[in-house]
Amino acid sequence: MKIAIASDHAGFELKEKIKKYLTKHQVVDFGTENSDSMDYPDTGFEAAEAVSNGDCERGILICGSGIGMSIVANKVAGVRATLCQTKQFAELSRRHNDSNILVLSGRFISEYLAKEIIDVWFNTEFEGGRHQKRLDKISNYEKEK
Repeated sequence: MKIAIASDHAGFELKEKIKKYLTKHQVVDFGTENSDSMDYPDTGFEAAEAVSNGDCERGILICGSGIGMSIVANKVAGVRATLCQTKQFAELSRRHNDSNILVLSGRFISEYLAKEIIDVWFNTEFEGGRHQKRLDKISNYEKEK
């Protein structure tokens, strides 16, 4: 699977560790390249666009809290970015919301927990059914705007 990954300065260290962990996937790094202060929209939009346009199948975005990257990614049509702080959130984000971008906090979760969340997120399938009609409503709204 081709994965877009990006971070800001606060998520840089975790991003680099996750890149090394994702050996079964092709990872496309949209930056940042170091821990110097920068603006998360600069990398987040590019990675989210890569998922939206189909260049990458899924994405992982990391900033200090995860909140900023969540806001950025969800501005891009077709993106369903979910900030997951627990394995349970990761499971539900895939099962019920067909999340295509996982957002993580570089300051509030450990590397170990991040890897567990990623594993659950990659290995959980979308249930469809009653959840699909909800996603269809979101897609229709995006098309109308």
